[in-house]
Amino acid sequence: MRFVNTDIITQNVKEMCIEANYSLSSDVSKAIHQGAEKEDSDLGKQILLQLKENMEIAAADSIPICQDTGMAIVFAKIGQNVVLEGEPVEAAINNGIRLGYQEGYLRKSVVGDPLIRDNTNDNTPGIIHYEITPGDKIELTVAPKGFGSENMSRIYMLKPSDGVEGVKKAVLETVQLAGPNACPPIVVGVGIGGSFEKAAILSKKALTRSLDKSSPLEHIKKLEEELLAEINETGIGPGGFGGKVTALGVNIETYPTHIAGLPVAINICCHVNRHISRII
Repeated sequence: MRFVNTDIITQNVKEMCIEANYSLSSDVSKAIHQGAEKEDSDLGKQILLQLKENMEIAAADSIPICQDTGMAIVFAKIGQNVVLEGEPVEAAINNGIRLGYQEGYLRKSVVGDPLIRDNTNDNTPGIIHYEITPGDKIELTVAPKGFGSENMSRIYMLKPSDGVEGVKKAVLETVQLAGPNACPPIVVGVGIGGSFEKAAILSKKALTRSLDKSSPLEHIKKLEEELLAEINETGIGPGGFGGKVTALGVNIETYPTHIAGLPVAINICCHVNRHISRII
């Protein structure tokens, strides 16, 4: 057994909240650079070059890439041979979010009640997804999520007979309805299978996978490639002003499902697809 004080979790989450908001991950940065090189539209190319300049300034000056510094989404994989000491792990994670958003001068965007809407003033609580895994390590992924793109996300409860074409139709419809509102070029996370809530979590998790890594399942990899090509044929383009770079990537995660169902969730993310992972 390995004993870990949750103070370490707090410290790492704090640092990760700041780092994710100041510097784009290398895969997203690379995709924006590549997009600027292949965009045919003059206006689209100009927008992509401005996005490059913006992220360079943010990293150099230690300021947020975007004014919407998001709601903190945390995926916590905890090894079953880890014994956590100190305050409860959920409190430790939320303390890390609180400190990160305070010390990093990041915008506080969370309201304590969805209807009364009083700001909590420290960006807590975060959305935390736990997973118990083999071993004695803790893997944390922090993904601050802005709601301009989050609001464009959808879930479909398809029939099994809808098949692959039904999935593609759902994804393309979601992208087209989002249009410029999701701050394209976007990253599209898709969850297929499971149940209503599982598909949604899969789609969120898909956004944290590096754009350099395709699905290990050959038929899903093929679907990712086909969807990316079709999305980029919509002509929405950077900023919604037209062009061929509407999406930087499509990541799909799947899970077994019921014989009567085909749940599909599409989680749209803007070009600031923030995600960072650490192993403790």
